[in-house]
Amino acid sequence: MQASSQEQYIEFGIEQEQYAIRIQDIHEIIKIQEITAIPNVTDYVKGVINLRGRIVPVISLRCLFGSEEAEYTKSSRIVVIHHLEEAVGIIVDRVNKVTTFTDIQPPPERVGGVQGSFFTGIGLAESGLVGILRLDEVLLHE
Repeated sequence: MQASSQEQYIEFGIEQEQYAIRIQDIHEIIKIQEITAIPNVTDYVKGVINLRGRIVPVISLRCLFGSEEAEYTKSSRIVVIHHLEEAVGIIVDRVNKVTTFTDIQPPPERVGGVQGSFFTGIGLAESGLVGILRLDEVLLHE
């Protein structure tokens, strides 16, 4: 599948892996702030934040992808995504850059230990392979 050169992505990292989300799906990128825990939710749902008066649920991609949780660093960010009229925050280790992909391949069944269904494709970048997230799967994962 050829990617259009206009399609821009935000590339971010979790541990050593690189992932991307289409830039038009991203509302904003903010520093880690206080997250209020919610009882009786799955372990990858970290809680909610108050984003200028709007309550936004926050999930950990590390947990969702089966990695160990880690201390937040100066590089940690919450990527706030607009999806199906809702805002959701995703905690990432670092945000790398805005990028485009010259080539996007279909995802394999598993990508570095993560289900292939979480990805719409694998982007080929100068820095290597980048998993492009399928937001429906990531955000609506049961």
